[in-house]
Order: sequence, then structure tokens, then C-alpha cells
Amino acid sequence: MPSLPQLLREVAHCRTCEAHLPHGPRPVVQAHPSSRILIIGQAPGRRVHESGIPWNDPSGDNLRRWMGIDRDTFYDPKTCALVPMGFCYPGTGKSGDLPPRKECAPQWHPQLLPKLKHVGLTLLIGQYAQTQYLTKTAYPNRGNLTDTVKNWRTYATATDLPGTTIPLPHPSPRNIRWQKANPWFEKELVPALQHHVLAQTRCHLSIDP
Repeated sequence: MPSLPQLLREVAHCRTCEAHLPHGPRPVVQAHPSSRILIIGQAPGRRVHESGIPWNDPSGDNLRRWMGIDRDTFYDPKTCALVPMGFCYPGTGKSGDLPPRKECAPQWHPQLLPKLKHVGLTLLIGQYAQTQYLTKTAYPNRGNLTDTVKNWRTYATATDLPGTTIPLPHPSPRNIRWQKANPWFEKELVPALQHHVLAQTRCHLSIDP
């Protein structure tokens, strides 16, 4: 079986969706055998595609604020593995970025995630990650995104993911209205999230890959 570094090199050269990517393939992923936090988001946006740096945009700024960590910690792969549902920028549709390509996660997640043996916290950000990993088969009563996030404790021990699982809304600035309509998110979930993140950031230095 290939090692994680070998898999990441394969990911970097992936061309599976090339014909469907208007801006061409540029897989954007971060991971390390010692990663403590797994973040499964949607797909890179235009700014991330151009820079090659995951979450290098206002959404990333919001996510880091929710987590209570700085950029250096976030971009330390021994702390955070950034493995979205789609690794390449899918382009823009009529109402924003297109959904992540459906070919990506089934091809790469089953190979990459088992290599992350030290993950103690998994964050499922947005509807695509939650639909994939909090399936209606396993959770037939799962509601819409708001209900899922509000009932995050229900999914904390999702069996298919490592560590504690916390579903989150997408941290895009476009979701400011959602946050204002759901004040419990900042009052209750964000402090709990920061508690779990702090526990993992304190652990990562003790792991020797």
C-alpha cells in the first residue's frame, strides 16, 4: 500500500476530472501522518485555486476564528489535514461556485483517510461533506444543515470518521445572515469547537511519525 506522501504525490498529478474543470486541475490538499484535526470542506474557490493554499480566503479566516487558531497552526499539517470533497476548483455557476466534482471523494478519501491514524477531531463543513458522511441510512432522522449543526452532539461519534465529529456550516461571509438567525451557534457550538481544537493542538507535538 502506498504511504501518505506517495498518495499526496498521486493526488497532485490527478487528472480524473480535467475535462470538467474550466480552469484546469490544481488539486489543493494538506495532510500529514501525524495530523490531529481532519477538515472536510467543499472544494477550493477561485482564490485558493490561484494561490494553491487551502482556505486562503475570507471563509478560511472565519473558520480559523471559529476554531480559535492562527494561520501558522492551521497550516501546520501535523495539526490540520485539509481534505475537501473536491480537490480542484469546479468553476462558477449562476449562483456561486459549482458543487465539488462527484468523482473526487470516492476516488481519494478511502485511500487518504485511513492514513490519518492520529486524528482526534473531524470537522464536516457544509452540506456536501455532511451528506457524504452523515448519510440518511445511518441517520434517517437527520434534517437540513441547520438541524444537523444544531444537533451536532448526535453525530459526535460517527463510526465512519476518526475522533469526535462536528458538523459546521460553511464559513463563507455569505452566511452571515444564517449566523445572525442562529445565535446559538456562536454562543454554544463555537466554544465547544474551540475546546476540542485546543485538546488536539496540545497533543500533536507528542506524535512522532
